[in-house]
Amino acid sequence: MPAPFEYERATSVDQAIGLLERLGSSARLVAGGHSLLPMMKLRLANFEYLIDINDLHAELGYIRLSDDEVRIGAMTRHRELLDSDVLAGVFPIFRDAEKVIADPIVRNRGTLGGSLCQADPSEDLSAVCTTLDASCVIRGPGGSERVVTMEEFHVGPYETAVEDNEILTEIRIPRKSFPAGSAYAKVERRAGDWAVVSAGAAVWLDQGRIVDARVGLAAVGPNTTGIPEISAALRGHEPDESLYELAGAIAARSCDPSTDTRGSADYKRHLADELTRRTLRRAVERARS
Repeated sequence: MPAPFEYERATSVDQAIGLLERLGSSARLVAGGHSLLPMMKLRLANFEYLIDINDLHAELGYIRLSDDEVRIGAMTRHRELLDSDVLAGVFPIFRDAEKVIADPIVRNRGTLGGSLCQADPSEDLSAVCTTLDASCVIRGPGGSERVVTMEEFHVGPYETAVEDNEILTEIRIPRKSFPAGSAYAKVERRAGDWAVVSAGAAVWLDQGRIVDARVGLAAVGPNTTGIPEISAALRGHEPDESLYELAGAIAARSCDPSTDTRGSADYKRHLADELTRRTLRRAVERARS
């Protein structure tokens, strides 16, 4: 059972920020709560106040597409990300990932913002957003906003750049004017589980050559991991199996997994290699089509 706590319900972003400013570090926001509440039951997390922000879905639950970026509200639920044909048409990596996240009950309530703010090193959508070079919009008192990269957003395991009196409101993903493809793959012990290792890949092609590429890994270090060396190695080349092998080898030596109940460090490096190849291959196929 969790320790005793008080319950508040916010009806607007500004009200939620006002409550956070008044209550400080003794308060935590809750939307789906599928990660937070189990931690509270185990007394791994204890807060005096929970601020329910489910009423903010009308304000922060959206997917908006423009020529140069996609904007997704932090309260957008997993089910909405899975079902969005518009999002899948631009970044199919989201649908790939959502198919292997938990189960329908969790996907009906859990949110994109909650997933990112949990900052679990094995978190699927953190790996997706890292792969897509996403930025996070954080709002504070008085309507102030700041935009940070995914690398800046995740400070450490279960720790983000969001201050006690701030809230994540939006995720912004840039679009490039080239044919694009993206994909996600995950090895898990059972359906819907946290990843043993997962990988996301995104590529952009111009006349058959890679003009940009990104790979993001999860569960192989203290945070989801982007690998700039892979991007540099792939740019300017025509994609083929030898290039995928090179990217996989870079992924394996660049990650820092630990041995645990999900597998040995060597096994996880092998998975990082293999999943990097698979997702790059699939992303290129999608970009070509």
